[in-house]
Amino acid sequence: MERALWLRSFIFSLGSLNRPVSFCQEPTGDGISVLSFDEDTAAIHPLARRGDVDNPCFLTVDAGRSVIYANTEVHEWREGVVSAWHFDRDTNRLDYLNMQPTLGSTPSYSRASADGGYLYLVNYAIGEGGPDQSTLIYGRREDGRLTPPLASLRFTPGTGPKADRQERSHPHAIIEIPSADGTKNLLIVPDLGTDRIEVVAVESGPRLAALSHVALPAGAGPRHMVLHPNGRFLYVINELDSTLATLERQEDTFAIVSILPTVPASFRDANFAADLQISADGRFLYGSNRGHDSIAIFTIDPVTGLPASRGHVAAGGKTPRNFALTPSGRHLICANQDSDSLTIFSRDGGTGFLRPRASYPIGTPVCVRACELASTP
Repeated sequence: MERALWLRSFIFSLGSLNRPVSFCQEPTGDGISVLSFDEDTAAIHPLARRGDVDNPCFLTVDAGRSVIYANTEVHEWREGVVSAWHFDRDTNRLDYLNMQPTLGSTPSYSRASADGGYLYLVNYAIGEGGPDQSTLIYGRREDGRLTPPLASLRFTPGTGPKADRQERSHPHAIIEIPSADGTKNLLIVPDLGTDRIEVVAVESGPRLAALSHVALPAGAGPRHMVLHPNGRFLYVINELDSTLATLERQEDTFAIVSILPTVPASFRDANFAADLQISADGRFLYGSNRGHDSIAIFTIDPVTGLPASRGHVAAGGKTPRNFALTPSGRHLICANQDSDSLTIFSRDGGTGFLRPRASYPIGTPVCVRACELASTP
């Protein structure tokens, strides 16, 4: 690829299914892909691909080290794995670094710590048996390799009212925040199975300690979250009742201040809300709906932090499981799991509105992460 293309492009990483799972029996994906996107022309260029990683359903990208962490989600395994991969931008190679067990089944989310020293991970957990831990910490070596798990914690068993989806605890995301007194970091984890937001302290050692929880409405099924740039408001998208909850921070916990639907009142078919993203300026929220197959758009009041619905745009495909705003904020890239495509939306930074611009075919995409990866030293 010509070097000049890098000046008007950025890199994004994609995880796609390549093994059957309960929600997709005939996947057509390629594992991990690294692609470039030209924001002027909306052209996408494949750069690297690794098909020898099973079902990388969620990716965490360390742009500075050009390292990608992939959660392997295979539903019949009692213990998942997370693998580390290095992307060499000069040669367009994606090389394996190492792999570690996740101490539980179906790892659903991971996040690098703010200081770069750790990787946090949660296991959604399907079935029983095995280590069955809910959340854990890995150390991160200088080259991006992961240490064995340093600490783990199992959430208190519990169930929600929707027996087919809430038969047990199902953690689904992580946000890291400093404690109110500044002495430690806290992990905020939504639990789809118990309708709770768990607050976990990261103590010296490291060690994980359950601190408190926030109860959401029964049957909500909290899935993903974003924190407002001001740190005061937490926004939670609830998968099972298709709502967006706004929570306000109160010291080391949160209180619910509003709940809005993510689909129109006239929509009566089944819907499962999925991903949630916030614009860098904290003015807009975007949530994906699987069933309604749309992206919901919300504005955020700059004083109260409360969102207000500004309508929906069709996702351009079926089952928009995950999406990403580009680093410039000019575009949104949506992964349509069941139509084997990405939809590229142009985004108006003033109004927050989205306009479909292009579509790109790719097998069973389930996770997209957009960032500028560093050049190889």
